[in-house]
Amino acid sequence: MRAIIFSIGIVFAACLNATAAHANMQDDVNQAVTIIQRFQEIPEKAIPDAVLRNAKGLAILTITKAGFIGSARGGSGVVIARTEKGWSGPSAIGTGGIGVGFQAGVEITEFVIVLNTPDAVNAFSKGGNVTLGADFSVAAGPVGRTAEGNVAVQAAMYTYSISQGLFAGISLEGTVIGTRDEANAEYYGKPVAAKDILAGKVAPPAGAQKLRQILAKY
Repeated sequence: MRAIIFSIGIVFAACLNATAAHANMQDDVNQAVTIIQRFQEIPEKAIPDAVLRNAKGLAILTITKAGFIGSARGGSGVVIARTEKGWSGPSAIGTGGIGVGFQAGVEITEFVIVLNTPDAVNAFSKGGNVTLGADFSVAAGPVGRTAEGNVAVQAAMYTYSISQGLFAGISLEGTVIGTRDEANAEYYGKPVAAKDILAGKVAPPAGAQKLRQILAKY
């Protein structure tokens, strides 16, 4: 039993370390740019332009899952919303959790969650937690440029992922994503509410310019 507890502790610590590696919000913003570019460079996994043009917002994050006897996962990223004046500044988000069952290996997964409705964006604006699949419907989004003509919205949120590692992949169903208020305060230089960031009421730092530029074409 001690060995099991010890193994779970190691796994959990590994995920916490992975989250800490992305704790600096500018790192998360830079990673968000890389993730968007990576998706669009792979034709068979590309997010259709029409999906991005119709998106009300995007949540972009990296999650690390590690396991031996049990499993743990943690991750961080940003959420950004479309406003009347273009894309808002980024708001920091994070997630974490522990699983059960024998799952050996390590996996790093990059996610883009397309927020298809204003209510989906509002959920991230409240500064609390959002439970995917419970608070809002979640579905795998259409992929590839051949899907461009078939992008009728089927769910409040679409998920896209690219994985590296030994797991077959992680579903975001039931995942709880929360606002990282301290990271936002550090990034913006003062306490700021997620709702004000995503409404475009807070001027984005210079470090967010590249992310906003890459999304400006959608």
